[in-house]
Amino acid sequence: MFKILDRYIIRKFLTTFFFMILIVMSISVIFDLSERLQEYIERKAPIADIFLDYYLNFVFYYANMFSSLILFISVIWFTSKLAQNSEIIPMLNSGKPRSRLLRPYMIATSFIVFISLLMNHFVLPDANKKRLDFEEEYYRIRMVVSNYYADLNENETIFFRFYNSDDGYLENFGITHTDTTDNLQKIVTAKKAVFKGDYKWTLENYLIRKVGKLEDQIFYGDSIDTTFTFVVEDVVHRENIVETMDYNRIKEFIEKEKIKGSSEVAAHELKRHQRTSYPFAAFVLTLIGFSVSSRKSRGGVGVHLAIGLMFVFIYIFSMQITSVAALNVGFPTLLASWLPNFIFGIFALVLYRWSKR
Repeated sequence: MFKILDRYIIRKFLTTFFFMILIVMSISVIFDLSERLQEYIERKAPIADIFLDYYLNFVFYYANMFSSLILFISVIWFTSKLAQNSEIIPMLNSGKPRSRLLRPYMIATSFIVFISLLMNHFVLPDANKKRLDFEEEYYRIRMVVSNYYADLNENETIFFRFYNSDDGYLENFGITHTDTTDNLQKIVTAKKAVFKGDYKWTLENYLIRKVGKLEDQIFYGDSIDTTFTFVVEDVVHRENIVETMDYNRIKEFIEKEKIKGSSEVAAHELKRHQRTSYPFAAFVLTLIGFSVSSRKSRGGVGVHLAIGLMFVFIYIFSMQITSVAALNVGFPTLLASWLPNFIFGIFALVLYRWSKR
């Protein structure tokens, strides 16, 4: 059962947190709308789509992304106010240990972490798809891919020279087929490969060469309809495509990318692990924020915020270092996602013990 102290601190915590979320997101939406308004008018974007498909999901995405940082600032803000108003001293003088005062903080943080995990794994993939689809149609600059080469599977290799999302076709396209012993069986090339949906393609100015034991068979023409084992999204996608996938779809997608020899595998794995590691950073930041701001200071809230933000910047910098190491030098992505939490978790415990003196 929650005591009066628990309810008081949890109410202060969550009220401050959600108020700051509301302020930050309101400002973000206003700035984003002012920047994109001209494109919306030129492309005649429906008002309902702007606010329901884009900005509603925009708020979900960025509020969740910055929730740990906003939580940290919230903890420092209202805890510093408690300290400056001499509310913490009576709580401690009543005989309660400092850990008892920390308990409602962790309860409130657990609630926020649970929401963030729920958002990351179940809500945001669909919300991001709607947001990115809207950007694709009404705002985003076209996507261009050039000189693409990859293995689709053990027996098929695809290549094309150029793709422009405005045109919607693969230029100078080719695909090779081999048998189980890696002997070439067929080569298909075309000036253009136009995706028609459901694995159906139209090849323009095509040439098909079937390799025989004695002689090859060659077929060519202006246009032919055919089917392949891939769709355009399998070979042409944006870097943030994993944001639209749930946990199982990301795993399947990464396995396909590994077969193709994609250089983006580490980035995709890192994003998958960060869906869980980032929300848990809130526990570390809460402990740091509480330890820094629960002591009364002559400088008040400003000093606490300055000290706290210094720790956060170091924390974020360490996350960037491990991410770069995972992407460029082969550092394990799972370790890169969780190592900053582990290191700063130890630091937060040391800081907490120091603050008890």
